[in-house]
Amino acid sequence: MAIYDFDSIVERRGTACVKWDAPNGAGVPSGDVIPMWVADMDFRTAPCIIEALRRRVEHGVFGYTAVPESYYSSVISWFRRRRGWEIERDWIIYTTAVVPALSVCIKAFTEPGDKVVFLTPAYNCFFSSVRNAGCVCSESKLIYTHDGSTISVSINWEDLEGRCRDTRAKVLLLCNPHNPTGRIWSRDELTRLGDIARRHGLVVLSDEIHCELEIPGHVFTPFAAVSDENLSCCVTMNSPSKSFNTASLQIANIISSNPEWRRRIDKVINIYEVCDVGPFGVAGLEAAYNEGEPWLKELNSYIWQNYCDLRDLFARELPQCGVVDLQGTYLAWVDVSAIGLGSEELVQSLILNEHVRPGSGALYGDDAFLRINLACPRSLCQEGLRRIVTGLKRIIG
Repeated sequence: MAIYDFDSIVERRGTACVKWDAPNGAGVPSGDVIPMWVADMDFRTAPCIIEALRRRVEHGVFGYTAVPESYYSSVISWFRRRRGWEIERDWIIYTTAVVPALSVCIKAFTEPGDKVVFLTPAYNCFFSSVRNAGCVCSESKLIYTHDGSTISVSINWEDLEGRCRDTRAKVLLLCNPHNPTGRIWSRDELTRLGDIARRHGLVVLSDEIHCELEIPGHVFTPFAAVSDENLSCCVTMNSPSKSFNTASLQIANIISSNPEWRRRIDKVINIYEVCDVGPFGVAGLEAAYNEGEPWLKELNSYIWQNYCDLRDLFARELPQCGVVDLQGTYLAWVDVSAIGLGSEELVQSLILNEHVRPGSGALYGDDAFLRINLACPRSLCQEGLRRIVTGLKRIIG
């Protein structure tokens, strides 16, 4: 029996919300459009986090924040309980968010002109963070295998190793669970990725921001938790922000067992002044990691059902549009190549005619796909999916 309420619709319009208030670019008022694009959830966060923030607000003084030892204990305990990963306190460097952490780490381990290898399609900030560091994106395309209306995703190992062998390649940038495909990499795959990186002298930067969003039946493993060898070549970046819908609290962690690498990272953090965090991020993380597991378990089951609704609807109404087998995240990745239009044009048409906005695959490096955010109340999700399918069928004629 459900304890937490994921069905109630929380009104987010008029709250300076990127997802609901940002212009849609098609001349349709934002309030008329169901947004299923940007990766945040339409659920209230866990009650334990709300209560922790309420207590902190009632204190009434919001000056500079010293991160307490209890913060580090919460991080260490969470990953020990959930993943069997033993993190030492000195390995943890806090910062404001995973994207700044990503940019900091790229700058710490590269020089302008170096190559950063990553699997594509990829989170859009991978491309911009690499280019902003003056580096070159070396894209290893994932392989799609169709089985009826279901698509599986795998790594092109030969291509990946060739890119890592390049003497200009310095970093292997990993996303696990993978955004936008929703793939959770297996222990065997993570072992092989680590072997390739060490063989060619690359630092693995593992973006694990979606790490607690697991579809039932699939288990996430941190790259660094696979083996001592993986730990030795890896810097991990994570945060409770995606899993608990707390992105605006501005808190994340960079984790590395290598003291020299931590020194380099810390230097860049201070150069770019992303070294200070606020009291709400600290309080929110501690509450999430100390008390949030029951809420998270129900959340994952709820997202799974929304995904089943999407999968079944497309199989029934648009079987020519394959759906990638979702394992992690709340982001469905749908092949719309059969429609005959690029994803940007499709999205604008759906906004204008059906008043629904999925994400354009072009933003992530694959114009043949749409990314659909499933993290919203069931009634809203079903209506948004109905509008998407209606629009795609309209375009097909």
